[in-house]
Amino acid sequence: MVTARPILTAAETRAAEQALFDDGITVEALMERAGVLAAEAAWRFAGPRSTLVVCGPGNNGGDGYVIARTLKAKGVPVRVAALSEPVTPAARAARASWDGPVEDFAEARPASLLVDALFGTGLTRPLAEHVSARLGELAEAAALVVAIDLPSGIATDDGAILSPVPDCDMTVALGCLKPAHRLRPAVAACGRIVVADIGLPGAEARLVEVARPMLATPGPGDHKYSRGKVAVLGGAMPGAAMLAAEAAQRAGAGYVELLNPRTPAAAPHALVRRGGDPAGALADGRIGALVVGPGLGRDDRAEELLTAALASGRPLVIDADALVLLADGGLDRLRALDGDAVLTPHEGEFVRLFGEIAGSRIDRARIAAARAGCVVLLKGADSVVAHPDGRAGIAPPAPGWLASAGTGDVLAGIIAAMRAGGRDPFAAAQAGLWLHAEAARLAGPALIADDLVRCLPAAVGACL
Repeated sequence: MVTARPILTAAETRAAEQALFDDGITVEALMERAGVLAAEAAWRFAGPRSTLVVCGPGNNGGDGYVIARTLKAKGVPVRVAALSEPVTPAARAARASWDGPVEDFAEARPASLLVDALFGTGLTRPLAEHVSARLGELAEAAALVVAIDLPSGIATDDGAILSPVPDCDMTVALGCLKPAHRLRPAVAACGRIVVADIGLPGAEARLVEVARPMLATPGPGDHKYSRGKVAVLGGAMPGAAMLAAEAAQRAGAGYVELLNPRTPAAAPHALVRRGGDPAGALADGRIGALVVGPGLGRDDRAEELLTAALASGRPLVIDADALVLLADGGLDRLRALDGDAVLTPHEGEFVRLFGEIAGSRIDRARIAAARAGCVVLLKGADSVVAHPDGRAGIAPPAPGWLASAGTGDVLAGIIAAMRAGGRDPFAAAQAGLWLHAEAARLAGPALIADDLVRCLPAAVGACL
């Protein structure tokens, strides 16, 4: 079973560390553990090249002294430069354990590998201009840059860049992922991210990284309906609805029906198409998920179809044009759904639905989900899924080639297949996000939405 990795804020990280201290682990012992693991990660990544470890005055700097000592014991030619003397007892103890010289940060010569241990979790203000500039110079002269916990100059909880940050080749997250490891713009500066497991408790985290879902191969007792029936409401633009329907098929739904179709002749023969008034078809209790929005249009007929969908009593995936119509008609229309819906807005649709909401993307998605009373998936380069109860998930970075017409329609169809297959809305949205990104990775550069559909079976296969 794949377990979603916890993501902790700065305050939650401190609380998790305090829980270890309350159990008898000392700050010095935890620092030793973190430094040794971070050194091992840096050594495996960069090899025995000449190394400069730059240390700040706090416990992140203390980690740096442990890293330097550990690398030196491995035979790495390593030097240490300090911004100032350590100010915490644990950092002072780590400094005392380093048996080499400590250079002045402002005058230190560069090395092939730069290890940034200046400031980690909890930074709330920009670095001094001369510190930021010097860090940039040392990074520019290095072949590789490894940051400890977070690149110095990044805000932990919202991923903001507080001062100029060099592009790192790798970041070693200490204990757990932090929001900045997955949120823009910070994630772009982190490079490859690895987690050094120092034993922090995080099982009850309210924020997790979207993980690979575990899917089941149909058994001998399964049939098309037990695998899940998905219905897609067609509309003014048949291609978008077709993409959603095909995606649901390729993501594993056993039966997919396109209602109110204006279907191109090239539609898959396995896709069931039904014209006329969709009300009768929507009464089918075997429908495990209904997609409304892709290619729906925004005219009176589209409004009628959305109204029918909202009144159907079926689990909904609401996307694209349906979100615009929903914004125009008001979120009160969602109350009858009893929370069994997934809204999938991109940034523009999100603002139209919920207005301007302050805070990080995580904060905004959580507030929106609470207002809507259902799961909200805020799409983008750092997609966030939020549940009305405050749980949330952040997707790992996905290929930028997904910024292409129709890819959102494919995502809606995948989520519907996951929901019809038995997952709750929150789990279905996360599973859909993972499969969507994996299909994009398999499709490769310059993908179009049709390529995602074609690559979905292989993405599903990775989850069996």
